[in-house]
Amino acid sequence: MDSSKTADVRVNNTFLAPLERTALQWLCKQMPVWMTPDILTVIGFIGGLVMAAAYWLCNTNKNFLWIVDLGLLINWFGDSLDGSLARYRRIERFKYGYFVDHTVDITTQTIFFLGLGLSPFVHFNFALLALVGYLHLGILTYIDTAVSGVYKISYGKIGPTEVRVFLLGVNAIFYFGTNPLINLGSLSILSFDAIVLCIAVAFFLYFLGFTLLRMRELRIQDPPKENPLPSQSYQPGVSRKVV
Repeated sequence: MDSSKTADVRVNNTFLAPLERTALQWLCKQMPVWMTPDILTVIGFIGGLVMAAAYWLCNTNKNFLWIVDLGLLINWFGDSLDGSLARYRRIERFKYGYFVDHTVDITTQTIFFLGLGLSPFVHFNFALLALVGYLHLGILTYIDTAVSGVYKISYGKIGPTEVRVFLLGVNAIFYFGTNPLINLGSLSILSFDAIVLCIAVAFFLYFLGFTLLRMRELRIQDPPKENPLPSQSYQPGVSRKVV
């Protein structure tokens, strides 16, 4: 690993990016001195806990879906603003920030999908399938960042903020819609489960498609080398440091 690297190139070309950048810039100017990126990261995590707990509480009253939406807003505020505030104040800590931000993100995403699976709207196995698909996209982003040095926080024109807006729409369907059983011959599935299943399939298809395209690009950039004659300096079983 290159210890001299201080940052990856960030790419955010999502649909809502122009509006979000303007909002985040304004919010950064309003933040009090005592507000730090670490506090904002905790706030984002609390938003995830609120969403999961509210989904579970929907078993008693589906009006808790409004609290899920509030948790989405809290999560956006903390998760989107922590890095923005660090860059605004020029107090970035690349290695620490990258590690903490993404480990907290993974934990928050896991908690969210577990809460969704404990709700009355989606069966637990479908929620876990969607979680696995979403985590695949996160892993793909981190691997691609390590290879290319470009941190692309979007999938096409879709990023975390667009996903949150989409979830608001899904919550509206949960609240106002019905959940009829769909019969497909010998297979039957509830409508809300079918929605989550389609989302999970989309995650896996994007993962597969992006992986194959990136492999093709990297094969051209880093072509196979001719097999050289065995080097006398090479000793089988002796590990070599990877830089």
